[in-house]
Amino acid sequence: MRFKIRGVAMASELVQIVLIASTIALALMTAGLKDTLHAALSLGGMCICLGGLYWTMYAPYVALFQLLIYGGAVVVLFVSVIMFVGSEQNG
Repeated sequence: MRFKIRGVAMASELVQIVLIASTIALALMTAGLKDTLHAALSLGGMCICLGGLYWTMYAPYVALFQLLIYGGAVVVLFVSVIMFVGSEQNG
């Protein structure tokens, strides 16, 4: 029985490490990409990873707000503005 508890704890830590690494990678991509559309999409991925990280730290309400507000609404706003401005400059 003790082995299962330890295995679950290790799996949770592994998920947190993967989420932290992907959050850092996506944050660096957001700051470093030259294409603004790809930067906005990597910002959305970063917000989703942060929501998952909050969820693993037993903060489901913060995770839900992170996913819905930042991962959803703000990124959709950024992408739509980028698309509108990009279409004006090209056409």
